[in-house]
Amino acid sequence: MSELAIRWHLLGHLQSNKIRKAATTFPVIHSVDSIDVLKKIDSSAATVGTSPKILIQVDLATEDTKFGAPPALVPKLLEAGERCVAARVVGLMTLPPFSKNSENSRQWFKHLHELKNQWLAGGVPPEMLHELSMGMSGDFKVAVEEGATMIRIGTAIFGTRQSQTQ
Repeated sequence: MSELAIRWHLLGHLQSNKIRKAATTFPVIHSVDSIDVLKKIDSSAATVGTSPKILIQVDLATEDTKFGAPPALVPKLLEAGERCVAARVVGLMTLPPFSKNSENSRQWFKHLHELKNQWLAGGVPPEMLHELSMGMSGDFKVAVEEGATMIRIGTAIFGTRQSQTQ
């Protein structure tokens, strides 16, 4: 097992005080939701000589418990991504509202795919929208049907997390 070439991806909201460490540790960061965070990742990566791949987290469902950039801000994030020196924006990520029925996620995955196509038609370079990180253990099949190129299936592999309070 120790010979495996594992590439850890960062998922989840990235706090400002963790940006430097994330930019130097993770080859892929799925949760960039502001121009400020993108610029700080790029600056940190340039300083240490890394080039993390960035996915912009798009907030489609506007849930209070989740982060992400509203779709109207994403074109500005993509423009900022074109100016990055070290970090490379390579796609989009979204988290639909939780549902036990995976079909309920389809509308959100379809919407992100449609936005990707809209931004490509508007002139965004294809290499910046190559990846779509959509779907988790409970809805990954629907995500793949709707164009996901990356899925997040930790629970399916490792099982349900134990509560920290136990």
